[in-house]
Amino acid sequence: MTHRISCELAEAPLAPGEVAIVGAGPGDPGLLTLRALALLQQADCLVFDRLVSAEVLALAPCRAKRHYVGKAARCHALTQAQTNALLVRLAGEGRRVVRLKGGDPYIFGRGGEEAEVLIAHGIAFRAVPGITSAQGCAAYAGFPLTHRDHAQSVTFVTGHGKGDGELALDWRALAVPRHTTVFYMGLANAGLIQRQLKRHGLPGDHPVALVQRGTTPDQRRVVTTLDDLVAAIDRERLDPPTLIVVGEVVRLADALAPAEAAAMPLAGAPDHDADRERIAL
Repeated sequence: MTHRISCELAEAPLAPGEVAIVGAGPGDPGLLTLRALALLQQADCLVFDRLVSAEVLALAPCRAKRHYVGKAARCHALTQAQTNALLVRLAGEGRRVVRLKGGDPYIFGRGGEEAEVLIAHGIAFRAVPGITSAQGCAAYAGFPLTHRDHAQSVTFVTGHGKGDGELALDWRALAVPRHTTVFYMGLANAGLIQRQLKRHGLPGDHPVALVQRGTTPDQRRVVTTLDDLVAAIDRERLDPPTLIVVGEVVRLADALAPAEAAAMPLAGAPDHDADRERIAL
């Protein structure tokens, strides 16, 4: 199967000592690209983040050694420097390394930083894009990110600064009509997002969607307003990973509910923590 997929895609086999930086998508294994699957099935070892689903990991060969390097707020399995060093070491040992990142590795995934390290060490690598969380979560939550009647532009924004730094954004550019803004990793700064968008011109009744664990069986969608953003997060007890989507397109969510129901996975929610306890890191 691996050979057939690689040939059909004209994909060169993953060479010993090469690293593939691969987007694993937002969670649903059906959203993995064919190229990502072809490389995943060739891996000697996987280096994967917290948001890579157990179902995606299961597509790799059983023989492939798993290395968990996930990061959560103030809780990192490895620092970024240690992750970089791990990639260099595994490649230096002649391993076929697949670096799996949730969503797309070059959209808030530090894939560019890791590519720079590999280049500096003379290590061959390739990058495979994935469906980023904003695309997958919006579609599965029942609304588009752009629409001729509601939004002619969309912006993806990181919801926290580097380290504990301030969230310094061009708020005036974000607080405009007929525009969609998606905040990744923004729950901790929801109050700041709320205040700044209102201060720069968005009304309190402007639509907001909160999508937790999008595209997975655990997905939750909360439709609210800018005024109610912080209260809704507390009331619904939302925690990461949750996207904050601000824009008129959110008003389409109920109208597109049949599409949402058809898209959602039907299987029971997997126990990701239990899966990871069984993985030899």
